[in-house]
Amino acid sequence: MEAAEEAEAARNAAEWRAKGYTDLSEGFVEPDPPIAPPEPPQVIEEVESSTSPDEVTIATADPVPPPPSRPQTHSRLNLKEDFERDYATLGLQQTVGLIYGTTLNDLIDFGAHDRFATSAALIVSDTVVSYSPTPPYKYNVYPDYNSKAWKAANKGTYKPCDGPDGPIEDMLVFSGRPKSFGEPSMGSYIALEIDSNLCFERETRLGRYGFKEENSTGSVGKRADWDFVNWGFLQQECALRNSNRYGQIQGDPRAGNLSFGGNSNFSTVHSRGGKSRRLETIPVEGSQHTGRESSPTVPKAKPRTAIIVRTHSDQNWTENDKQNIRALISELSLGSGGEYQVYLSVQVKDETLPIWTDTNTYNEAVQNFVPNEFWNMTVLWNDAKMKEMYPLILPEVNNVHQSQWLSVQKFAQDYPHFDFYWNWELDTRYTGHYYDLLERLDAFAEAQPRKYLWERNERYYIPAYHGPYDQFRKMAEPETDKKTVWGPPPNPYIRPVGPTRPNVDPKEDKYTWGVGEAADYISLAPLFNPILTKWVGKHDIWGFLGPENTPRRAAIGTQSRCSKLLLDTMHKENLKGNHASSEMTPQTVALLHGLKAVYAPIPMFFDRAWGGSMLAKYFNPGPKGESGGTPQSPFSWGNEIRFNGTTWYYRATPPARLYNNWLGWEDSGIGGPEWEKAHGRICLPPMLLHPVKDPVKTSPGFSSKSELPYESKKPQ
Repeated sequence: MEAAEEAEAARNAAEWRAKGYTDLSEGFVEPDPPIAPPEPPQVIEEVESSTSPDEVTIATADPVPPPPSRPQTHSRLNLKEDFERDYATLGLQQTVGLIYGTTLNDLIDFGAHDRFATSAALIVSDTVVSYSPTPPYKYNVYPDYNSKAWKAANKGTYKPCDGPDGPIEDMLVFSGRPKSFGEPSMGSYIALEIDSNLCFERETRLGRYGFKEENSTGSVGKRADWDFVNWGFLQQECALRNSNRYGQIQGDPRAGNLSFGGNSNFSTVHSRGGKSRRLETIPVEGSQHTGRESSPTVPKAKPRTAIIVRTHSDQNWTENDKQNIRALISELSLGSGGEYQVYLSVQVKDETLPIWTDTNTYNEAVQNFVPNEFWNMTVLWNDAKMKEMYPLILPEVNNVHQSQWLSVQKFAQDYPHFDFYWNWELDTRYTGHYYDLLERLDAFAEAQPRKYLWERNERYYIPAYHGPYDQFRKMAEPETDKKTVWGPPPNPYIRPVGPTRPNVDPKEDKYTWGVGEAADYISLAPLFNPILTKWVGKHDIWGFLGPENTPRRAAIGTQSRCSKLLLDTMHKENLKGNHASSEMTPQTVALLHGLKAVYAPIPMFFDRAWGGSMLAKYFNPGPKGESGGTPQSPFSWGNEIRFNGTTWYYRATPPARLYNNWLGWEDSGIGGPEWEKAHGRICLPPMLLHPVKDPVKTSPGFSSKSELPYESKKPQ
């Protein structure tokens, strides 16, 4: 370690000791608060709401409160009984289930787009559809490519790319929103600058990707012969066409030697006619992410991002799965001129297959496990290879469940010329435009200052409780800087790779450090401290300073974005035997190395009309108003039932039910042709839904349900 770095580490350690910490992890564990007298049981006479029952926003709003002097403390209360009582009571209200069955006939706020930056993206179309009283709009969310302003900030020239049937067409969308979808229960459209006054329906959203209405004589968009589409080639050709925006091209993907097994920057499969095809990535000059703010005055290369869609060899591919992948490719990669590139990362469960030593076996596996159109964008891996690659990780935890990021790290080593990598789950759906979503998440994260960032990261943003996001930021400030994270914690075994922190006290920073710095990690869930919770994975730390003393953070769900720098750092730590389980890996490494990690508050809706204070009670019950830090955390064993009625959690009922209805299928008494004849075509605002597993047409009387084994095995 260089002298300057040693001095910086010594200064960090001295400051932490001056604050009274003797244990390196102590600064990240709040002591239990004094025991407060229990609150009397709350009897809900009327649901907390600011609107009439037929126009309730499912994030029913308390009047926006002034910031409380101290967050409410629920650490010593038994919230389980309270939640069960409140959940049952809300289930009897008129407002229960209003997120279901929203149609194009019931839209409000038509034309109200001025407060959103995408208002210019909407152009009235001449398309006429029989199921809507108003025509759809063309929706073009991309930058004004090649304009004077765009050229001043961006290197090169944008060149449009074709899809399977020619030029990429604009998406169609309807203006307005369903009455019951206003400000989300948790998360925010406003903070992310996503236009919420839009409604998407299935045919205009997915018609161009192969969706066809039953008994329909026509469809929106052209129809390709999907078996003969080569999405890998289309993406690569698009990136090559726009190469002057990104940097020097390493080689032509249509010529050269063949390779397999991921030991170089391309993989090979054979087309249906037996001809070999090669998929290759494009290196970007200066693409290594440094954690430094970029200069707004010099045209710069656009960062490139890989979308790694995770699946496995036993996947039963549905038509909707394929339509969703086509949407990801068209909207993220082809529509942007190669700013994104989509891959399938397929886990081969049969470890006896010699995919690493035999080209034919590798190619046959791709053909057997993946639809034809995606062959040339597929990368295979298996657990055996991960054990070989990371020999110091215990074999019993080197598996896809506890070590999911190893395959992503390998991908980043084999395909090193991207700046960022999204780990994307196949059972995720977004009703809106994918490019708009990911660009908004990136812009939000880049705009976040580092001051008190970890404090904001660890709590759900609840607009009805916290008020506007700027007020939320103020409410998240700690009473003292003693407990804040200001640079990496001192650790004699880690040489942080993140930028040097400012040589000022956090209070003196004007919320400027980190603004304009691309985030190394973007999470779609809070980054909570699991130490005092009953979350089952809180002790799953190997190496580092051990499971007792290592500072850590966790987030439920691994769908998130990592920078190349973060994945390289995770890779190096794993090679040394330092490891954390899947839902703590990037979060903990970012914390220990001083990298920028951001929780982006995606909109989440509930099937019951929870008031803001009730949501804060059950989802931010920690001593400082955070989601972790207490056994009462919603992530503790047995408490995750609180998520059952939400639109985003790995076990929840609304995602599949909403999506089935949206596709025109019956679910829980709503949806299907006869229902829509009486009520109208279902539409939804732009929203992420997860999980949506294996969507196929439902049978009459079908009802989605989610089950969690809360009581089957209790952790010690």
